[in-house]
Amino acid sequence: MAQPRDVWQELALRDLAASGNADAWRTLYDGSFDSVAAYVRWRASGLTDLVDDVLQETWMTAIRKLRTFDPHTCPFAAWVCGIAANVLRHQLRSRTRYRRRVSVFETSEHLVAPTIDDTRERAERVAQALAELPERYERVLRAKYLELQSVERIASDGGETAKAIESLLMRARQAFREQYERDT
Repeated sequence: MAQPRDVWQELALRDLAASGNADAWRTLYDGSFDSVAAYVRWRASGLTDLVDDVLQETWMTAIRKLRTFDPHTCPFAAWVCGIAANVLRHQLRSRTRYRRRVSVFETSEHLVAPTIDDTRERAERVAQALAELPERYERVLRAKYLELQSVERIASDGGETAKAIESLLMRARQAFREQYERDT
């Protein structure tokens, strides 16, 4: 949760940016871009084209919905990450539907589908599995494997015991595995 003075600062920046102040928008954007981009890279499993598309759509959505941002609820970067998670989920579903339509068309026309690079296909499956996980599972997996935090650090940051985090990690890994295998 943001500190009280950060809430007021983000409220002021939000209001200024929403009224067209480019400097205020730049301050919000610059202050959160790196963490949002890292979050999207993690969730998109490093697929550069997907990351670029998601980031672009995320920031456009953030600009359009800026007046709905409430700093009392969460910090600006967290709000934008929430938008990014929804955009990514939508993009992955759209890509899956597109691939299925193309596959049906190619099969019906007796065409041979081009070979998809196994690494890319695996990365897309990882991204899809992460996108379908509950936020709490994704958050603990990100802390452990992307941010390389220890179980003790994750526990202390969340006000939980290390044993509770170990259990949560076990459930999160299992849920990821099931989702990943379901997408095959």
